[in-house]
Amino acid sequence: MSNKIVIVTALALELDAKKLPPGISLVYSGVGKINATIATMRAISDESPDLIINFGTAGGLRPEIHGMLDIHRVVQRDILAEPLSPRGRVPFCERPHEYFSTQGQFSCASGDSFVTSHDPWLHEQKIDVVDMELFAIAAVAHEHKLPWLAYKYVTDQANEESGKEWSDKVNHGEELFLEKLSSLI
Repeated sequence: MSNKIVIVTALALELDAKKLPPGISLVYSGVGKINATIATMRAISDESPDLIINFGTAGGLRPEIHGMLDIHRVVQRDILAEPLSPRGRVPFCERPHEYFSTQGQFSCASGDSFVTSHDPWLHEQKIDVVDMELFAIAAVAHEHKLPWLAYKYVTDQANEESGKEWSDKVNHGEELFLEKLSSLI
């Protein structure tokens, strides 16, 4: 792959910039959809990439979901404007309510909260993992007609132990992601 790649990651705790291959740009967005939107827009403006890659941590929603996952579909889990529109959809908005990568097999739901309990809606939507940035990154990439890829490392099972488990495993996916990145470039 000879494309110019920008990686968007929330925190330096998740991915050390010094470990990336030469020529790959890394942007730390900070946590949440607004920070991810601003960072992705700035990265596109400054770097003019051909591809946006998001790497980060996620909470799994089923015990069999673990390790590094390639994400195909992302939705927004915390937009709740009923009765004006169903959950996950912004009312009066023509933009998509879900985005699809050209690769991957798993689904992610993004929101500005750390998930620590069961949410039936997520299971109804066939969501595999939850995060706090990907929907924003995918939306900005879509708006700029750029392809995106996403890789999420499952640190926890989105339950009452999630905060501690995330803290203990926040950097455990780094080597797996670097291996994946090597196979892409």
